[in-house]
Amino acid sequence: MKEKITKQSIKLFEKKGFRDTSIQDIVDSLGVTKGSFYYYFSSKEELLMDIHLGYINELLDRQEQILGDERLSYKQKLFDIVYMLISSIKTKGTSAKIFFREMRHLSADRLEQIVSKRDQFRLNVERIIRGGIEKGEFRKDLNPSIITFGILGAANWSYHWFNPAGSSSDREIAETFVEMILKGIQLD
Repeated sequence: MKEKITKQSIKLFEKKGFRDTSIQDIVDSLGVTKGSFYYYFSSKEELLMDIHLGYINELLDRQEQILGDERLSYKQKLFDIVYMLISSIKTKGTSAKIFFREMRHLSADRLEQIVSKRDQFRLNVERIIRGGIEKGEFRKDLNPSIITFGILGAANWSYHWFNPAGSSSDREIAETFVEMILKGIQLD
């Protein structure tokens, strides 16, 4: 039931927004009582936090697997992370929208937890850029922090426009992004 409440809430939050979706809307759409909701969540904000944690924790886990693979070059690690972000829009697009759009509705304490995890993700990408510079895969004159913000900005914003059923696949978009990025940062 917890998973059903979460999935239905994500749909409603996407359609109506977090603020305009009531707990009554959620339970009515599932045909259950408020008691069912409160059995799993103490508040609508706790539910939103659960959605945020589920999204960012999954990305961090997948990112750590990529980072830990010593067989991969820094270029390949960068591609794999960009591809992971784009493909997650295909599989978890609505959660991505909720993550970026509704974060402002979290209390300061909860927001701090999410921002900390988001910062860790960013710093891991920055580590890839720094490693690629050190190993001679990327140019030495780059500012790794700014490059990282550019990469994440491009990949994360794609949830606004990427259509998984459209003419370009998630892989094609990731390849285009990484090619564009690498032609700007790789050593000739």
